[in-house]
Amino acid sequence: MKSKTIALIGGAGFIGHNMAIALRKRGHRPIIIDSLAVNNMLSFTDSEINNRKLYWSILNQRMDLLHENDIQINIEDARNYNAMSMLLGKEKPDVIIQLAAVSHANKSNKDPHTTFDHTLRTLENTLDIAKNWGSHVIYFSSSMAYGHFDGQSVNEETPCKPLGIYGTLKYSGELIVKAYHRVFDIPYTIIRPSALYGERCVSRRVSQIFIENAVQGLDITINGDGSDKLDFTYIDDLIQGITLTIENEKARNETFNMTYGEARSIGEMAEILKGHFDGVNINYIPKDSLTPNRGTLNVDKARNLLGYEPQNSIDDGYPKYIQWYKEFWEGLKK
Repeated sequence: MKSKTIALIGGAGFIGHNMAIALRKRGHRPIIIDSLAVNNMLSFTDSEINNRKLYWSILNQRMDLLHENDIQINIEDARNYNAMSMLLGKEKPDVIIQLAAVSHANKSNKDPHTTFDHTLRTLENTLDIAKNWGSHVIYFSSSMAYGHFDGQSVNEETPCKPLGIYGTLKYSGELIVKAYHRVFDIPYTIIRPSALYGERCVSRRVSQIFIENAVQGLDITINGDGSDKLDFTYIDDLIQGITLTIENEKARNETFNMTYGEARSIGEMAEILKGHFDGVNINYIPKDSLTPNRGTLNVDKARNLLGYEPQNSIDDGYPKYIQWYKEFWEGLKK
């Protein structure tokens, strides 16, 4: 297998640092470009301030792992066209993975300007620079691009009808990527992940917040009645899929759902959590009207074209994440 130079834009985040480490171990040369604007303490809101030590320690562990694996980190703002042009022009990466974005739908609806800035301006810079030498651009979209699921599952041919700011901008990014392909023949792959969870996440996803509250003896809160289903995806499965996307030519100019491929309810995840903590109390609040009804993202296309085989249902992956979090939390007390 030929070693590739792979630039990860926004690569110091949850997905990016895990991806970079995995790629290094497979003999590739990952390069991270990240301003750290979304991955530092200043990005946490006042309501999260009590967990500053926890988040800071997780971010430090990310950076330590990147340094241990000898991964190049360029602290640069992907919105800065000139800086990006110089960096990418020097490296001329074989693959560019576009991860730069605001990572949470609720934050996007509260601050659309910042979401637009981090999502589309960074993408436009990447595409405009990549067209000069034809890097394979892998764009991270989202299951939120689909909007409400009409049935229990969707595939890549299901029409996208996003609801809020986050999903709309993610889908807009897909259209821009395809436009650059048509005009400049840039090879691309679009990835639609869903409900990611796993070690060293500080994006305040539901899976993380459940554990974070439980280790502190706090109640957990569910939006709705707990019956809403998500295709929860363990980070290792996503990394497997992206690795296949990079190394398999069949992934070019395609869109893939990259999830576990089986939706489970938020209530089921809460029950798994309760099996690892005593006395967990659940509060229920009304569901946000801009949160779409979702379900399973069919992964047959990735399975058939790339050989993608996700391994971790929430029955397997979530307990691993819980155990890691408990050990990390205990380590902070020492």
